[in-house]
Amino acid sequence: MDIYVILKQTFDTEEKIIIEDGQVTEDGVQYVINPYDEYAVEEAIQKREELGGNVFVIAVGPERTSEALRTALAMGADEAILIADERICSDENTVSKVLASYLGSQKVDLILGGYFSVDNGAGQVAIRLAQLLDIPHVGSITKLDIRDDKAIADRDAEGDLEQVEVTLPAVFTAQQGLNEPRYPSLPGIMKAKRKPFKQLTLDDLDIDETELAPKTERIALSLPPQKEAGQILKGDTAEQVKEIVEKLRHETKLL
Repeated sequence: MDIYVILKQTFDTEEKIIIEDGQVTEDGVQYVINPYDEYAVEEAIQKREELGGNVFVIAVGPERTSEALRTALAMGADEAILIADERICSDENTVSKVLASYLGSQKVDLILGGYFSVDNGAGQVAIRLAQLLDIPHVGSITKLDIRDDKAIADRDAEGDLEQVEVTLPAVFTAQQGLNEPRYPSLPGIMKAKRKPFKQLTLDDLDIDETELAPKTERIALSLPPQKEAGQILKGDTAEQVKEIVEKLRHETKLL
């Protein structure tokens, strides 16, 4: 079984976001595998251990994304592919078309990815990829069973549970609870250095650059305003209500 994991590198969730000139500054920032993609990597490795085959991790992004791919190799993936090209923007439409161009020429039995990325939360790439490849998609899965050429997945449906059966190949996105991602071991880190790592550009793909026009555009980026200190209202209940109404009317203009 050939299993592909679409992976993204994101800010460490513990990092403090600093914006300068309308851009997130990357100075001294720690990057990691998108947390939801870690569940996808772990699930791919478990399915390979259960069914045999190979796990490929693939990413579209800048050169630094190689760090996240090598972490996935250290976890146990067999091969990594990085598509890095300054002509590729981060728009989900563009990324999905680039991935489809590569994966459409490969033998693929199963594609896994994270439910969404923690940096922009769009959750579009996997859905668009499935449509472009004309294969089924099941999102936010918490369990996955493979039986011959079919897959049965439990998916989180806003607090409820749905069970979906689809024919492979198909795309699945991982939700928290699917598994517990393993930490790369020292032997795994050493082995990762010898595993195949393929780096490609648009020139290596059968895709017309004119197809990659972004569908979205960022107009502005800013941090939310800092919260002001809270206030303690004095007096009895009637006096407190009166003061609240006055503040809502004259300070916040909500009344």
